[in-house]
Amino acid sequence: MIIKGITYKKILTYAGSFFVFLGVLGIFLPLFPTTPFLLIAAFCYSKGSKKHYNWIIKNRVFGKYIKDYREGKGIPLHAKVLSITTLWISIGFSVLLIPSHQAIRIIMLFVATGVTIYLIKVKTLKTI
Repeated sequence: MIIKGITYKKILTYAGSFFVFLGVLGIFLPLFPTTPFLLIAAFCYSKGSKKHYNWIIKNRVFGKYIKDYREGKGIPLHAKVLSITTLWISIGFSVLLIPSHQAIRIIMLFVATGVTIYLIKVKTLKTI
C-alpha cells in the first residue's frame, strides 16, 4: 500500500521512532510513561522494519523486557515493583504539589490505579 509515495511500512517505522522518542522522554519526565510507548514502538517496528524491531528487542537497556512481554512470558517482579513505586511517587507528587483542577487529580489517581491493577495482573516472569 502506498500513500503519496510513502509506504505503509515506512509510516509504521516513522511512528515507531516517534514512540521511541516519547518513551525516552518518559525516562526523564514524571507522569510520562516509558514502557507503553516502547511497546507501541516495538509493535510498529515489527510491522514496518525488521532492522528497527531487532534493534529495540536487542537493546541492552530495555530489549529483554520488551521481548519477554511481547512473547507472553511476563514482567519480572523487580520491574513490577519499581514501576508501581515510581508511578505512585510521581502521581503522588503531582497530585499533592502541582496546582491543578480537582478533576485532573482524580483522573491521575484513576490512571495510576488502572496501571497498577494491570501490572499486578500481568504474568510475573520468574527469574533465577
